[in-house]
Amino acid sequence: MAFASPISPSCSLHNLSSNPFSKHNKILILNKIQPFSLSHGHPFFRVDCGSRWQGKDSLNYSLSSFVTSADILLDEAVEKTQLPKGDTWSIHKFGGTCVGTSERIRNVADIIVKDESERKLVVVSAMSKVTDMMYDLIDRAQSRDDSYVTALDAVLEKHKLTALDLLEGDDLANFLSRLHQDINNLKAMLRAISIAGHATESFSDFVVGHGELWSAQLLSAVVRKNGLDCTCMDTREVLVVNPTSSNQVDPDYMESGRRLEKWYSHNPCNTIVATGFIASTPQNIPTTLKRDGSDFSAAILGALFRARQVTIWTDVDGVYSADPRKVSEAVILKKLSYQEAWEMSYFGANVLHPRTIIPVMVYDIPIVIRNIFNLSARGTMICRPAGCENENGQRMESPVKGFATIDNLALVNVEGTGMAGVPGTASDIFGAVRDAGANVIMISQASSEHSVCFAVPEKEVNAVAAALEARFRQALDAGRLSQIAVIPNCSILAAVGQKMASTPGVSATLFNALAKANINVRAIAQGCSEYNITVVIKREDCIRALQAVHSRFYLSRTTIAMGIIGPGLIGGTLLDQLRDQAAVLKEKFNIDLRVLGITGSRTMFLSNTGIDLSIWRDLLREKGEKADMQKFVQHVHGNHSIPNTVLVDCTADSYVASYYHDWLRQGLHVITPNKKANSGPLEQYLKLRALQRQSYTHYFYEATVGAGLPIVSTLQGLLETGDKILRIEGIFSGTLSYIFNNFVGTRAFSEAVKEAKEAGYTEPDPRDDLSGTDVARKVIILARESGLKLELSDIPVQSLVPEPLKASGSAEEFLLQLPQFDEDMAERRQEAEAAGEVLRYVGVVDVVNQKGTVELRRYKKEHPFAQLSGSDNIIAFTTQRYEKQPLIVRGPGAGAEVTAGGVFSDILRLASYLGAPS
Repeated sequence: MAFASPISPSCSLHNLSSNPFSKHNKILILNKIQPFSLSHGHPFFRVDCGSRWQGKDSLNYSLSSFVTSADILLDEAVEKTQLPKGDTWSIHKFGGTCVGTSERIRNVADIIVKDESERKLVVVSAMSKVTDMMYDLIDRAQSRDDSYVTALDAVLEKHKLTALDLLEGDDLANFLSRLHQDINNLKAMLRAISIAGHATESFSDFVVGHGELWSAQLLSAVVRKNGLDCTCMDTREVLVVNPTSSNQVDPDYMESGRRLEKWYSHNPCNTIVATGFIASTPQNIPTTLKRDGSDFSAAILGALFRARQVTIWTDVDGVYSADPRKVSEAVILKKLSYQEAWEMSYFGANVLHPRTIIPVMVYDIPIVIRNIFNLSARGTMICRPAGCENENGQRMESPVKGFATIDNLALVNVEGTGMAGVPGTASDIFGAVRDAGANVIMISQASSEHSVCFAVPEKEVNAVAAALEARFRQALDAGRLSQIAVIPNCSILAAVGQKMASTPGVSATLFNALAKANINVRAIAQGCSEYNITVVIKREDCIRALQAVHSRFYLSRTTIAMGIIGPGLIGGTLLDQLRDQAAVLKEKFNIDLRVLGITGSRTMFLSNTGIDLSIWRDLLREKGEKADMQKFVQHVHGNHSIPNTVLVDCTADSYVASYYHDWLRQGLHVITPNKKANSGPLEQYLKLRALQRQSYTHYFYEATVGAGLPIVSTLQGLLETGDKILRIEGIFSGTLSYIFNNFVGTRAFSEAVKEAKEAGYTEPDPRDDLSGTDVARKVIILARESGLKLELSDIPVQSLVPEPLKASGSAEEFLLQLPQFDEDMAERRQEAEAAGEVLRYVGVVDVVNQKGTVELRRYKKEHPFAQLSGSDNIIAFTTQRYEKQPLIVRGPGAGAEVTAGGVFSDILRLASYLGAPS
């Protein structure tokens, strides 16, 4: 078939109908158009891809005579060979990236040749960027921009160079001949479009479809060159679709199946290379399958062939559990159900378009997503739920398969008491949205019918709001509607999983993870199928939310951003412990603790990815900057790719402790051995604890009382289970425990103090320990935990510092003068020994009488407090349950190692609360 005689520049195109290939359009005449071929009765232009190409040389066919003869040929029912269907066929689809260069086309051909399937059909897209180039040609022609000529030459050159690199001999000559014919025809058609200043959708689809034709011709020739018998299918001869909108078509499977049988009867072959993306209408007009059309083509053909499997080759290893650009530890999902795949694809995940899944789903044909650039990757299989099992044949346990997000959305909230019980309100709302041409992404309505909330793309929200205000102006003025509010800067987060429907607590876990990451949910939607739970959140929270929920469902490590304040003895020891344990935590417990900042009183060091803890001292010393607490906290908390942040205060500084309330209010977790906050002014303490109970942030301070011993958690456990505390009595100071355990025989008290300092058990100035203030702080902490509202000043404290030495100079001077007062302590020891007792420095919380004391007491040698050694602490809880026999907690209570270990334990407890496996 060909167009008639040349057109003059003054030719009018006003006689054309909207159908450019209609038999009524008899005056479409283009200059120097080469003949299109008519092969096997298909009623439109055709450029054959294989060796069976046949051309009709006459240039004198009119369009009407072409259609008439084509209709006659199409009605011929002679079938030479019956199409075999079933598992012998495997379908492969290669996207534009896969065939983007001559080398990549060779790789595709190699994959086809090595596929051991008995029969295979290969669907190809246009070479990378070619489809965009073809659309650009049309745009230029419609704009009467003559540069479409040079742009088309670039298309010619791209395919010509590729052919010269791939083909030789007759294959090369045949391809180049057809290529030049197509280019000449396209130039003439584009010239006509330029003259008319407009191209119909059919013209555009016809022009754009050439990219697929050329890539299919090239690939089939290379496959034949590699020794495999191969033919080429122009899918416009087979696939029939009914356009339903500008963005969607519905396949006619019955007619497509009939045409496929006829096509195969004339082209029997076990290896077929087919064009993706293009098809024809029932009126035999070329069209396309719209967005992701090549994938759709493969799925339709897979259904028509009843194939064993459809493999979609792309440039990723498979379907990820989340966007790997947002969640670095997103994992490849080995299997997805059809429903899970289309739920994730709707929300922008790198999966198939939902319509691609429907044709194969009908016949339970699996789809496999594989990476052409990483053949070792197994990819992701999309299949029936019953087939989604692990390698051991057991059902997979994870209720959530993955997460997807949509950004740049706005919420529209239509609210008013007049909406309740009024039929048609929702119809009016969404009718107005439809009239505004907007797409509704998500809908949420309370059962009270007081409000309807929905999400639309942010670029469309102004038009939607205007349409709603116009539609409901009377209701707004009358007060039946109170407002039409727009909430901008939103994102959608969707959790997808087939097993969510049968697993209680999935929603609770999801919202708990978001709450612990201090993320507020603005709207919620969940269908009764429960395949999908959708939440709307602030755009700036999107990545942090994705990280939080992804790690909470064990799809990746629980990652926590950490800031260490006070890299002194305890803080430095903690950093060394983190360094030594980091690899084990990641490998065995799925916990990733990232220290993003270390600050002392003068210097701090910050990192965006995590400080190398093997050299943290060198980094702080050599590359540290001036300490700035505000900058430090903003940096540690500002990493939006890590959902959870904890600040670890290893100082004894009341100034640092004063920040705790603000940090918790901002959503930061706080862990500390610093006693100043919990033993400070009662009002501040109560305010801090109230905030902790109201929020999802955690404040852990186990090491404030017993270093590494579980004193606070034991007390909290007793109270939470309903026990009543009567009395807490204990040796809370590891330093004083060591001193009195060694203050025996004839040894002087000053000698025991000096030995404790040399062993590293005391503060730099031993008077800080001997004063009893530290013990008093621990007593007040336990008293407040027990419900007593006491100030530190309410606790009488017996100081062991001789009065004349309290105001003396340095610690060294104190130790030099302390022997002068040994006689008093020696007398006390002798009196105790004479009574069969020992001296112990204790703290007491008397809950019954609502008071506390810190003093030196005597205990019988058989008493548990007399049995201590070294720097052990011991605490006795007398409660209603443990009244006759107190509950005893005993162990090391001093030293940097055990204190840092207690802090480390709190960090791991926080990780378990945030989702790490316990």
